[in-house]
Amino acid sequence: MKHPVDAHVGKRIRHRRWMVGMTQQQLADCVGIKFQQIQKYETGMNRVSASRLWDIAEALGVSISFFFEGLEGAGDQARQAEGDRITDKEALELVRSYYAIPEAQRRRPFDLARVLSEAA
Repeated sequence: MKHPVDAHVGKRIRHRRWMVGMTQQQLADCVGIKFQQIQKYETGMNRVSASRLWDIAEALGVSISFFFEGLEGAGDQARQAEGDRITDKEALELVRSYYAIPEAQRRRPFDLARVLSEAA
């Protein structure tokens, strides 16, 4: 039976892997395991050991704490709801596309999105 923390950590692994454009196979190769194990981590079916989580964090370019963000407590409903939006595949793709734009040119689409959201 999945533990909620294991499921949360797995979702955060999948989220970050997808954000950096890495496949399960690529992450598995970086960590030295089979991609099936990454699948099990991402679904929360298998727990990630501390040393393995360290390796995954290093491969994905984040700190260990990244995987636990959003677990502060039940009183943090607003923040969790906000975080759920970013797990939407369309939102993730939009964020990845945004960061693919050269930094000097990012301001224009950002300003456009802000104006459109205020008009809605």
